[in-house]
Amino acid sequence: MQNKLKIVFMGTPDFAVPTLERLIEKHEVLGVFTQPDKPKGRHMTLTPPEVKVCAMSHNIPVFQPSSVKHGEAMPILDELNPDVIVVAAYGQILKSDILEFPKYGCINAHGSILPKYRGAAPIQRAVLDGEVEAGVTSMMMGEGLDTGDMLVMKKVKIGENETAGELFDRLSNLAADVIEETLENIDSITPVPQNDEESTYAKMLSKEECPINWNKSAQEIHNQVRGLNPWPTATTTCNSVVFKIHSTLLTDRKTDDVPGTIKTEKGHLFVATGDNREIEICDLQPQGSKRMDAKSYLLGHNLEGVFE
Repeated sequence: MQNKLKIVFMGTPDFAVPTLERLIEKHEVLGVFTQPDKPKGRHMTLTPPEVKVCAMSHNIPVFQPSSVKHGEAMPILDELNPDVIVVAAYGQILKSDILEFPKYGCINAHGSILPKYRGAAPIQRAVLDGEVEAGVTSMMMGEGLDTGDMLVMKKVKIGENETAGELFDRLSNLAADVIEETLENIDSITPVPQNDEESTYAKMLSKEECPINWNKSAQEIHNQVRGLNPWPTATTTCNSVVFKIHSTLLTDRKTDDVPGTIKTEKGHLFVATGDNREIEICDLQPQGSKRMDAKSYLLGHNLEGVFE
């Protein structure tokens, strides 16, 4: 069992919060680095990152340099003198001066089964690609993009209808378990190099990926809807109205209709897809309106025709 370590934590979004909370519980967190506050919402209110909120609630010093590349971080790290730096979704590239500073280096919790899905959106890409399992890997950080030697890996099954947002929440809690196990065994773990030939890149999501192509298979469309939930959300258009599609279900219903053809039955909304199967739309959101289930929408609207 590893004694309490002196830790500096670097992270920004809600994914990183469970890990920070576990570190506070098990070790001594000397300080937290996170991204600067950003304007959010209709009124562009300056809002702190979730990690900052968590750290401040525990009276832990918070540092928010606009870039750690410009030497702002090193004087702070010199003063704090941590045993290890733990990183989870920080959002900044660390250079060698930081990576090599602590006794145990910098350890990152990455939301994928490395070496697959290196990059910014590993969880969403796993769902979009129809993967059946996902995971979290802790690794020694180097200057490459998620290329460091692996330490601890834990895997979970992805549910057939699980969204990227739901998986994100599960993996954020799993990341805390992975980091706890990594630090407990930090003196005995043998790092395992990644096989670069098996690596894939998980690029950031884009709104250009939102429109549904109904010529694709039902499974591909279902994966798209799940993978883009909660952001940026799959979309489709009918009679010049843009709909956000929040959730779908696969069905066994066969059809010879043109892909995109809408069929409504007893409050259910079915759409023909490119592999001659119908997919059911469960939750949708017409442009300018609130999200609602298909039954509620169909009570007040006559939806006919073809989704484009």
